[in-house]
Amino acid sequence: MIRLNIHEAKTHLSRYLGKLARGETILLCKRNIPIAEIRPLPQRRKSKRPIGLAKGEFKVPPEFFEPLPSELVDAFNGQEP
Repeated sequence: MIRLNIHEAKTHLSRYLGKLARGETILLCKRNIPIAEIRPLPQRRKSKRPIGLAKGEFKVPPEFFEPLPSELVDAFNGQEP
């Protein structure tokens, strides 16, 4: 973890971008008191996710398509039972 005061970060942030890209974390301080943390974002997928990964893992029961009970519908609409 790299500790930087605000002035150093403002002046030399581009120096630290490579380290951030490699997974390093920066602890941003104001007068040596930590106030924020700068972390790299997770890498984006290079390929699309395949469709159907959970095929056959579960089955939707017929009750799923039945109407909801009136008490539940009222609760969704903000009405008291």
